[in-house]
Amino acid sequence: MVVERDLPVHVWGMAAPGEQVTVTFRDETRTTRRRPRPLEPLSLTRKSRRPLSVDRKGLRHSSDAITLDDILVGDVWVASGQSNMEFGLRQAATAADDLPNAANPQIRLLLVTRRASDYPQDDLQTEQWVASSPDTAKDFSAVAWYFAREISKREHVAVGVIDATWGGTVAEAWTRLGALGEDAALAPLFVSRAKMTEAEPDALLRRKRLQDEHDQAVAQGKPAQPVPWHPDLASWGPAELWNGMIAPLTPLPIRGVIWYQGESNSALERAPLYGRVFRTLIEDWRRQWAIGDFPFLYAQISSFKSGPGEDWALLREQPVRTLELRNTAMAVTIDIGNPDNVHPTDKVDVGLRLARAARALSYGEPVEYSGPMYRQVTPRAKPPCASGSITARA
Repeated sequence: MVVERDLPVHVWGMAAPGEQVTVTFRDETRTTRRRPRPLEPLSLTRKSRRPLSVDRKGLRHSSDAITLDDILVGDVWVASGQSNMEFGLRQAATAADDLPNAANPQIRLLLVTRRASDYPQDDLQTEQWVASSPDTAKDFSAVAWYFAREISKREHVAVGVIDATWGGTVAEAWTRLGALGEDAALAPLFVSRAKMTEAEPDALLRRKRLQDEHDQAVAQGKPAQPVPWHPDLASWGPAELWNGMIAPLTPLPIRGVIWYQGESNSALERAPLYGRVFRTLIEDWRRQWAIGDFPFLYAQISSFKSGPGEDWALLREQPVRTLELRNTAMAVTIDIGNPDNVHPTDKVDVGLRLARAARALSYGEPVEYSGPMYRQVTPRAKPPCASGSITARA
């Protein structure tokens, strides 16, 4: 795995009541029966570039000893969102060239299993960190992998990426329930959730009928109509994915977040609230990690021929306003999208654009990472009949 450099190292877990626990990491040892103090921050030194190990031993039960090996000190990034972030490397247009060369011990990957939960979880399920290889990277987020490769190469640092994604999900599912409930303007989200749950029995019956008709047509060799996609009910519940897939990560110090989501919030009843939900998500994630306003870098949704029941233009516009938040950046993707496919296969450019923003915001490189942005300018001396002007700034 990778632990974040220059931040306290957290080691946590479960023990019997009153059990004395000892943790040794590098040259430090801590023993406690209560909530321990974090270990000292680890700087990126020549020594810490080598793999390290951590030992945890319960003194009452010596058989409980756990040793974790091959730990690197570097930068940890969380990659989250829906299907365009979930999109695996082997599906990318550049997979034939890059996947065979994916072996890189300086890139460590953690793929979080999908999990919806009604309450915050303390731990993930059965995942484990792995070094990047053709086998481990093939089903990992292509955007996140290209991002990690670029950061590792440019910054000469080990990079750990946590892929916590679920295709076809809404932003409010990734946002803590308390944060959503604090804003009365977000009440329509809960009304939408009520309507969705009440309609679910009929929706499942319709889906079963369409699936039976599809299967019967295939068996008879007749043209078969595809069965329309239907979201997993649990995955759309407010805070369900925060509880199951993000909350367990918050004790782990990170460098920042990369995000690609929005398509499922494009329905006319949800789109007007997206900017407010997204801002709430960013601010609350930062509050829950409690390590400051870490960089939150996101991809603007791409070009797609959406239907009359959606407003993709509004979904592209609202994240622009979210740039008002400190340490945020947006990667434009409309020029590399596919109007006929909601999942464009050019993921390398998305990853590189997010990495370019990280290089500027997080690593202090003097690189341009955004095109011109418009702002309203009010002239000092407004001439008669003039109503202001619009100017562009880089």
